[in-house]
Amino acid sequence: KGNDWHFGMKAHIGVDAASGLVHTVVGTAGNVSDVTQAHALLHGDETAAIGDAGYQGVEKRPENVGKAVTWHVAMKRSKRKALPKNKLGRMTEKLEHLKASVRAKVEHPFHVIKNLFRHRKTRYRGLAKNTAQLFTLFGFANLVLAGRRFRVTETRVAS
Repeated sequence: KGNDWHFGMKAHIGVDAASGLVHTVVGTAGNVSDVTQAHALLHGDETAAIGDAGYQGVEKRPENVGKAVTWHVAMKRSKRKALPKNKLGRMTEKLEHLKASVRAKVEHPFHVIKNLFRHRKTRYRGLAKNTAQLFTLFGFANLVLAGRRFRVTETRVAS
């Protein structure tokens, strides 16, 4: 009350659709919009990028105009709920469901960091130090996710 300070921070991440591993991490203040960081999340070899509804209008922004990336951005929830109940509405809903299934891979590293590593809050130590901590956490999350994906089963030979 009165003199309380709160530090808001966002972690914007770029995730490979095939492997589900994080390739880019950008830490910003909490009041920075997602769409302003879209260009920083690309590594350069993408042909398609999929984002949630926070990235509406990303293809119109000046830093993204010349890029050879096809943007697939989710429909806002209110527009999705107002879709007609005809064949076109059902097809649009299926398309949105497909986008969501690919976007879900972005949530797996956040699950590892928040639930397995128990990193739910951060102390304010400056944006640079907190971003460096995010790099470390997402690097370890990549190790956990890659370990799950490429788990080697041990075989024993009886002698």
